[in-house]
Amino acid sequence: MSSTLSRRLPLAALLPLLVLAAACSSRSGAPAPVVLPDDAPGAAQRVDDPHSWAEPWDVAVTHLGLDLDVDFAARQLAGTARLDLDNRTAATTLFLDTRDLDVRAVRRDDGEAAHFELGPADPVLGRRLAVAIEPDTEWVEIEYATSPAAAAVQWLDPEQTAGGEHPFLFTQSQAILARTWVPLQDTPSVRFTYDATVRVPPELMALMSAENPTTRSADGVYRFRMPQAIPSYLMALAVGDLEFRSVGRVAGVYAEPAVVERAAWELEETDEMIPAAERLYGPYRWGRYDVLVLPPSFPFGGMENPRLTFATPTILAGDRSLVALVAHELGHSWSGNLVTNATWDDFWLNEGFTVYVERRIMEELRGREYAEMLASLGLRDLRETVAELGADSPDTRLHLELADRDPDEGMTDVAYEKGAFFLRMLEEAVGRERWDPFLRSWFEEHAFESVTTTQFLDYLNDELLAPAGLDPDALQVDAWVFGPGLPSNLPEPSPARFDRVDAARQAWIAGELADALPTADWTTHEWLHFVRGLPEDLSPRQLAELDSAFGFTASGNSEILTAWLLVALANDYEPAYAAAERFLTTMGRRKFLVPLYGALLAAPGGHQRALAIYEQARPGYHSVSRGTIDEMLGWGDREN
Repeated sequence: MSSTLSRRLPLAALLPLLVLAAACSSRSGAPAPVVLPDDAPGAAQRVDDPHSWAEPWDVAVTHLGLDLDVDFAARQLAGTARLDLDNRTAATTLFLDTRDLDVRAVRRDDGEAAHFELGPADPVLGRRLAVAIEPDTEWVEIEYATSPAAAAVQWLDPEQTAGGEHPFLFTQSQAILARTWVPLQDTPSVRFTYDATVRVPPELMALMSAENPTTRSADGVYRFRMPQAIPSYLMALAVGDLEFRSVGRVAGVYAEPAVVERAAWELEETDEMIPAAERLYGPYRWGRYDVLVLPPSFPFGGMENPRLTFATPTILAGDRSLVALVAHELGHSWSGNLVTNATWDDFWLNEGFTVYVERRIMEELRGREYAEMLASLGLRDLRETVAELGADSPDTRLHLELADRDPDEGMTDVAYEKGAFFLRMLEEAVGRERWDPFLRSWFEEHAFESVTTTQFLDYLNDELLAPAGLDPDALQVDAWVFGPGLPSNLPEPSPARFDRVDAARQAWIAGELADALPTADWTTHEWLHFVRGLPEDLSPRQLAELDSAFGFTASGNSEILTAWLLVALANDYEPAYAAAERFLTTMGRRKFLVPLYGALLAAPGGHQRALAIYEQARPGYHSVSRGTIDEMLGWGDREN
């Protein structure tokens, strides 16, 4: 632990309770918006984020300096966070977000101990940290330690890694989990630069969403610098037995030694994706683009941490067929990282744009037909999600209202796919010769800014629709953004390669043998379309024939395996149960966990089987995945 702030404040030095109690009382529950007059100082920077205690329109953090010790035995990060401040209104209180942090002391730049108080705990938002400052305070430094159960920090035992010899940790800060490992203004409306010194066991390597080393430090001390301003959810740290492989001029791969060669081969196209994206959307502004392939407990497909995308090992299919995920995370270098949603109600501005950009990158690399397959599969997922939520559900709108909920609840296919199809509709309405320069100018003119849905719609009308003589009402713009369900002008992709898949599936249903079907040149996307289109009711003989011909139950492709297991479990195909158990106990990606546990629940005797598997698998899952599956299975309500 850093000794910079080793002394705790004596009780007598604390600010009288009435002062800070008054400062904290207005947000004892969910944050309540405060309306400033238009001419108030800082009014131009005002964004009310319902998921943050911070009030950056008064005082904003501009730079973070971290100094941390990584203690695997205690499962704790401990040290200091120095926050540089922009005091816009001569405020005397700085408000920060924390959750489950042990805040030990705070001092100001004048050398004095700063009075501070933690507010009541909210299960989602955590506790507001109020720090007394002077109008001319330029920085404060906070001594703190994380909880072993910090929701953002996943501590892995050696047996949970590919190598099996060393422990591992990684963070996952999105959406509002950065506050569980750093005291800061945990809102995407605030952007800051950062530097860090991190001390780890010398046999391990540390990496961050920053400028990174490519070789191990002999003393276990790593220093990082992130010169571009980012929001808090893009803060990331990983520590483990890692090696680096270059895959091009500015791209590389980190992974455990047992995985790194396979990962480098799989992701060899990464360096080609960057110029393809630059041709469309302007220069890449983040220096390097590297990918860290994490252990299997990582809950997402990828996380777009700048300079260091975190990726699930489930993309290592052995045939480079799942690299669209890397194109997606690279796309965030423009949509999300460069131009960021100001609040999580505007999440579609990050993800809808990025799915659209991902498909344009893949079209550049592999052609229009390939991108159309991706779009067709995405549309199917979107329709299934809308059907599950209900076409009239407010959660099927692009612009959400998540004030009373965890923002993770807004991270559905609606933001991703409905957002992407909205942009595709606009592209088709105006033509690419107008659309592409417009989208590029949006990224360039709003670079390193956090934006709202209203800002985008105003820009869309002023810079594209009005000059083109198009009426937003005729394009159903408000229905897309603020209305539920799917508008009538939803684009329909039509990949010809799927027509051939449909014909092959129909031939099999009519009696042709599975091993006689023309599948030799199929990609993952064609296999997914084939499996997802199978009849609901299949006999054990039919399932066994397909399995024998194509090896579905033993597939190493996680996308194909999951699609197959959903069909097989729905038809009580016995070999699928063992395969599902193997998969669920070795992989923690939430995208696959949720449908597979759902399929188990629907199978005969499924609840007890699902609970038995989950009890075995749960310790290896990230808190994001555990929270979802706990609720699905009633984990907290089970009988002991």
